[in-house]
Amino acid sequence: MNNRLYPTCLALIFIGALSGCTSSLNKNAAVNDTSAVSVLSVPDSGAFKGEVKGKAVNLYTLVNKNNAKAVITNYGGRLVSLWVPDGKNGFKDVVLGYDSLKSYQKKGEPFFGALIGRYGNRIAKGKFSLDGKAYQLELNDGVNTLHGGSSGFYGQVWDAKKINDQTLELSYVSKDGEGGYPGNLQVKVSYELTDNNEVKISYTATTDKNTVVNLTNHAYFNLNGAGDSTITDHLLSIDADTYTPVDETLIPTGKIEKLAGTPFDFNKPTLIGARINDSNQQLKYGKGYDHNFVLRKAAGLQKVATVSSPKTGIVMEILTEEPGLQFYSGNFLTGADHDGKGKSSYPHRSAFCLETQHFPDAPNQPAFPTTTLKPGQEYKTVTIYRFSVKK
Repeated sequence: MNNRLYPTCLALIFIGALSGCTSSLNKNAAVNDTSAVSVLSVPDSGAFKGEVKGKAVNLYTLVNKNNAKAVITNYGGRLVSLWVPDGKNGFKDVVLGYDSLKSYQKKGEPFFGALIGRYGNRIAKGKFSLDGKAYQLELNDGVNTLHGGSSGFYGQVWDAKKINDQTLELSYVSKDGEGGYPGNLQVKVSYELTDNNEVKISYTATTDKNTVVNLTNHAYFNLNGAGDSTITDHLLSIDADTYTPVDETLIPTGKIEKLAGTPFDFNKPTLIGARINDSNQQLKYGKGYDHNFVLRKAAGLQKVATVSSPKTGIVMEILTEEPGLQFYSGNFLTGADHDGKGKSSYPHRSAFCLETQHFPDAPNQPAFPTTTLKPGQEYKTVTIYRFSVKK
């Protein structure tokens, strides 16, 4: 359902603060709440229609009974916009993104909202061995491979099937050798916007040859609203006692270290900005937070983190079946470009990512949970981003 009005008009009806909604971008729209820049800017579905590698690209909108909306493009399986209720009887778009397919294709684009594979996060020097055979992957992060390399899933066109108003199913076949990975991998990912204001992401994959798989979503969140200048005022808690420290290229050292007494301890709700500039070698390597947290959880789906915005009252809980969570504080965003939604810029630390995952560089770290997938097995995992309003 490619709704050119998607969700601005409905949001304004609920807010009751403005009239004369149109389907075009209104750069001068006035709002009483200025906590988010360009909160009313709307990607035009026509700007996402196109063809990449011979496959059609479109925009899809999911709507639940509360009129929350998730807007997704099958280019990279990207979450473009996510409108959720705020604490002022309105809605906020809480994910960063662009207004057109063209912007998502630009060089150096930071994986906004994308489905990530075959391997989320980094693999050292793009090398690993499996069954005694060495594999060389595409290098796209200095000397390392990041998020699957230059042929990663974030740049592929997925086959899309709208199951109902609240569910979109995406599928992709990654051929043997794509990006340097072995095996024909058949991947299916569904986005469901539940009536509990949850974005439920379900991943499955099968292979015909032993391979490695680590799938995730790379949404950039700002609960003040997409386009707001900072996330350092957000309160964050993560259910983890340990993490995997990294070297200067952000590859795990192989150690698992305790969080207590470090700027990485988020067991109690803490402002993201409270310790982000502390004199700490790990923070210097990441230019802030860009680390994998070893989650304190049992098997199965479980809540592992909570984030809240004091400006909007929006609370986001993360539930996952994965053993790790990459917390990234938007350290490499620069604000140099003004091609975000509504021509906004996305400056340094204006968004955060909480990527559920297996650990970075696991194929080279025997002590880490395995990411090997074999024929006859099914890779299957679920992550939920649940939204509510602080009472």
